[in-house]
Amino acid sequence: MTWLDLPADHPFGLHNLPYGVFSTGPDGERRVGVRVGEQVLDLVACAEQAGMESAAVWRGGSLDAFLAEGRPAWTAAREWLTEQLTNDEYRDTVEPHLLPVSDVTMHLPFAVADYVDFYASEHHATNVGRIFRPDSAPLTPNWKHLPIGYHGRAGTVVVSGTDVVRPTGQRKAPADDAPTFGPSVRLDIEAELGFVVGGSTALGDRVDLPDADEHLFGVVLLNDWSARDLQAWEYVPLGPFLGKSFATSISPWVVTTDALRAARVPLPGQDPQPLPYLAGDGAYGLDVHVEVDWNGTVVSRPEFRDMYWSPAQMLAHLSVNGASVRPGDLFGSGTISGPAKETRGCFLELTWSGQEPVTLDDGSERTFLEDGDTVTLRATAPGPDGTVIGFGECTGTVRPAR
Repeated sequence: MTWLDLPADHPFGLHNLPYGVFSTGPDGERRVGVRVGEQVLDLVACAEQAGMESAAVWRGGSLDAFLAEGRPAWTAAREWLTEQLTNDEYRDTVEPHLLPVSDVTMHLPFAVADYVDFYASEHHATNVGRIFRPDSAPLTPNWKHLPIGYHGRAGTVVVSGTDVVRPTGQRKAPADDAPTFGPSVRLDIEAELGFVVGGSTALGDRVDLPDADEHLFGVVLLNDWSARDLQAWEYVPLGPFLGKSFATSISPWVVTTDALRAARVPLPGQDPQPLPYLAGDGAYGLDVHVEVDWNGTVVSRPEFRDMYWSPAQMLAHLSVNGASVRPGDLFGSGTISGPAKETRGCFLELTWSGQEPVTLDDGSERTFLEDGDTVTLRATAPGPDGTVIGFGECTGTVRPAR
């Protein structure tokens, strides 16, 4: 029960309580908030009025300090918020600090410390292997033994709503004698989840699989924009670089891993059995339903539960060599794809490298992204007692190369 006028089936109900950073105008002071229905609770103002010393972790206009506090602080804050929003005793001190979502501007919720992107969908990896390496086995020999990933560029992670400028670089078609230089003509998206890391480890230490949850603060929607022509020419032998580093979009609301407890599901099955540091009860999947909207047409509905590798396994592998983790580290799952065409999470797969165009609701056909195109990712997950967890939207519009 709550004193809020909030439908029980609202995707941003009390079972969710995601964190974000907002202002009351594009140039206003940035404040940490929590979404409740169609409102945002100003956490700093609410906590200060309650006389909480812990309000200090939210005063910086980002989630950075809060992420550094670790699991005990995250759990205590969620319990305090739930009490504030359900107990009539606190209504008079909380209600003045609720603002309509429609009246605020959302910002990047934390400073991204490091960014890693994985390749955790067997369906996606198999399809890409067949497209890029038609004369070889689709999966590389290491793929089922470790979560493959690459380091991206933290400074180009942007919040939903930020325009994406078409990247320029070298590209070489198979039939060309030499590379050319210019704007990408095979611009793509990748529908992913991004995992936000909190707490820290010392250089040389690692995060063991059973301890991964202590560092997994929350989840965002993530679009790994990809220039496939740049990528195809540059990625041998060291992997993605300029074809990926120009922009990565994330949704503004960080859905906590506490809110997603009811969405945990078993992994689809791993064969062969991973090495001991990647095996155990800490590995789980998530029942997250994603949809990909291209200029107003939903063209794909990937399911995260189909992913081969678990986010906990990704974090364990990321740090197993002694690489330290820091508050604000972000890692992407890699493209979420399923066995059917309508569950492919990137346009490279969906159009089979441009051979099978997609028809949008306005009658236009697309293979890769054109200038002016807008892509929006949305997602939901099951919450406790039949509720639904909302993630909001992650959107971006392509602008011409500069």
